[in-house]
Amino acid sequence: MEEKEFDYTAAVAELEMLVAKVEDPETGIEDIGGCVSRAEELVTRCRTYLRQAREKVDKLEVQ
Repeated sequence: MEEKEFDYTAAVAELEMLVAKVEDPETGIEDIGGCVSRAEELVTRCRTYLRQAREKVDKLEVQ
């Protein structure tokens, strides 16, 4: 199965939603673990995306 292109903006929006959900006192403890796991995955993908973007900028600066 082909993975669609990573959408940084959508990932950040999802992270913000997850933070709000975790901070909501109505969220059950059983749901928080899933939110944290998904947030860790998104943060890793965002860091990779930003690192790759920085490498592209660095290459352009060298030229």
